[in-house]
Amino acid sequence: MRIAHETADGDRTLATEVEVAEGIVSQGLGLMFRRSIPDEYALVFPFSSVSKRRLHMVCVPFDIDAVWLVDGEVSAKKRLSAWTGRGRAAADTVIELPAGAAADVSVGDALRIEGR
Repeated sequence: MRIAHETADGDRTLATEVEVAEGIVSQGLGLMFRRSIPDEYALVFPFSSVSKRRLHMVCVPFDIDAVWLVDGEVSAKKRLSAWTGRGRAAADTVIELPAGAAADVSVGDALRIEGR
């Protein structure tokens, strides 16, 4: 799988090592208790409808970039700090990436999850 960021200059790859958190347990755990993630990694949280989606960084010892999507369009983006970061926004999909991976992503941009 791949996460693609659609830009005016063409697609830019944000991640090639993509994990999908589909069950309640995997969504509840997220990145908790991991020591690190690879630079090419993304954790995708798909949901059946748009709602306010909250993230926390309890037991996550590294910073991440979080992106909230509605129908593939970025509704919010935030850098979450290790251990203490929190974020909340409307989304039907949330993507967690290594810190800095979403630096060029802006609200209103389109992201695609390919190969799912």
